[in-house]
Amino acid sequence: MEKTSQSRRKFIISLTLLITSGGALLRFLVPHSQEKKRLLVSVAVGAIPINGALVYRQERVALMRDSGGVSALSLVCTHLGCTVMVTDNDFSCPCHGSRFDRQGRVLQGPARTPLRRMEADEHNGVITVYAA
Repeated sequence: MEKTSQSRRKFIISLTLLITSGGALLRFLVPHSQEKKRLLVSVAVGAIPINGALVYRQERVALMRDSGGVSALSLVCTHLGCTVMVTDNDFSCPCHGSRFDRQGRVLQGPARTPLRRMEADEHNGVITVYAA
């Protein structure tokens, strides 16, 4: 009988590494399916005050309504990720003092980029906001 230099243990380890690396390679070669959007907020349009804001602190979303319609802004400060507070005229970050206007544009730093607009869909008088 012929003797091989490879032991059973080395064979099993080599086979395991081959299967694992093949699985990892497949993960990057096969396209991913579209992930479902996660629903953050669903509210009737009439519940949003005109020229005001409806704030969902836990979801970190503000819904605003004016003559142009309804818009949704993220309440995550673009400086370091603190939750901004909604005031009568603007949004302000309690952590480092950044201020944003009602469209999310930066009024005062240290933040340099505007607040992120979120996807808000209106259907049958109900506004739904999805996480990105």
